[in-house]
Order: sequence, then C-alpha cells, then structure tokens
Amino acid sequence: MDALTLETLLALERRGWDALCTSTGGTFYGELMTEEAVMILVNGMVLDRDTVARTLNDSPPWASYAITDARLLPIGPDTAALLYTATAEREGQVEPFGALMASHYCIARGETKLALYQQTTITH
Repeated sequence: MDALTLETLLALERRGWDALCTSTGGTFYGELMTEEAVMILVNGMVLDRDTVARTLNDSPPWASYAITDARLLPIGPDTAALLYTATAEREGQVEPFGALMASHYCIARGETKLALYQQTTITH
C-alpha cells in the first residue's frame, strides 16, 4: 500500500483540482479513474468515467481552491479513501463552494486509480 499514503493521494487530489482550474479536468480524471468509477456530486448527479472525460473540460474553471482536514482511511491491502473538506471559488460566484470529499483509490494493474469520488454538501 506504499502508493496509497496520505501524501501521495493528497498530491493526486491537488493535481485534480489544478486540472479543474485550467479546464483540463476531463482529461485528467479520464486517465485517473478506473473503467467502472463514478463521481457523485452534491447536486445528485452520478457521472461515469466516460461522461467525466467527455464533459468536464467544458465546465467553468475554478479560480481557487483549498483542501483542509485531510485524512487517510485505509480500507484494504490495495484500497484507501482520502477524506477532506474542500472550498472553491469561481469568477463571479457569489458564495464559495464547500463540501466534504471522499475519494476512494485502489491499485489497479500497478497504478493508483480513482474508483469512487463523492461530495457531501456542508451547507445544510
């Protein structure tokens, strides 16, 4: 489980957020996600990898983001979840976006892959 450390997974999450800030999130997550992976967003949408890869580059970019309270939850020999709080802002957005994040990673064919990503709103 050497690749599934807090530092490694946090670096992957930051690379993902950086991609979302430069409108390259679809490309990044299309490569990072397993074939069966899904993203569950705060608005109730469930996106499979192909949908993420096809549409996320067209989403408005984030202008800034912050990751706080990150912690690793080991699940099994080749799986772990990264849990954290994220806040992000877009140009012209009145209120910042804030959510609890759970990114579930696994080792697949020797590579670290994202198997499940879920957002839970902190505004309710």
